[in-house]
Amino acid sequence: MDPYGDKKLTSPLHKKAEQLENPAEETSEKVTESPVQKPEEPTEEPEMRVENLVDHLGELRKQLIKSVIVFLFFLLVVFSTLNFWFPYIVKGNNLVILGPLEVIKFYTSISATLALGLSLPFLIHFIWQFVKPGLEEKEARFLGLYSPVMFLLFVLGLAFSYFIVNPLSFQFLIGLGMANFDVMISANEYIHFLIMTTVPLGLLFEMPIIALFLSSIGILTSVSMKKVRKWSYLVLAIVSALITPPDFLSQLLVLIPMAGLYEASIFIIKKTEDKKAIREETVQ
Repeated sequence: MDPYGDKKLTSPLHKKAEQLENPAEETSEKVTESPVQKPEEPTEEPEMRVENLVDHLGELRKQLIKSVIVFLFFLLVVFSTLNFWFPYIVKGNNLVILGPLEVIKFYTSISATLALGLSLPFLIHFIWQFVKPGLEEKEARFLGLYSPVMFLLFVLGLAFSYFIVNPLSFQFLIGLGMANFDVMISANEYIHFLIMTTVPLGLLFEMPIIALFLSSIGILTSVSMKKVRKWSYLVLAIVSALITPPDFLSQLLVLIPMAGLYEASIFIIKKTEDKKAIREETVQ
């Protein structure tokens, strides 16, 4: 009887010969035994991410320090030349103060508002220097081209509110009060009223540029703006009521140019879309 039963004994030399005769089986065995290992994807080391965050925060700190320095410079300039600006602020109105601290509040409000307006171009430039590296090429090109236009629209909004909205609404409210009251205009209330009727309207005049930017990145279209026109007018009416004194004349004076700017935004976006379509047809 065979002590090994039915087992087939194979010597090392015989096994080597079988491997030479059947190389495919050896290859398959190797593939089975040692599967292909995918190369490890390169991952950013934690130290690199920390360094990038520190650099980013350092750049932000740098731009903020420059912005504060510019603002403080213009604040000192305006405060030292306050007698020059005072007639343009008061506009010939007889103001009264109700306490010694109200003088400080009045002068501080004038100086801070004028300093912010004068330093605004520099602040926009500093913000641009900070966000530019993180923007896509399309966004960077858009902001770099339209930043001066944004500042001009802001100044136009301030001029419109200063020369038209503020005087008309002020005279309307004073005339309404003189019918039944002895009117005394507080300096603190007057400067608050002046700022409230000028600065927000200057910001609202940025609407065409904001709409054009949203259109350039594919968020907004002229068709979508036309579809929500009624709701947009309702929102503009609410905003005009919030940023103006509670009288119908002031709200109407703000709502009319806002509606015109909304329609101008639709027109500008439509022209941009038409030019883009013509350019794509020419390329094809």
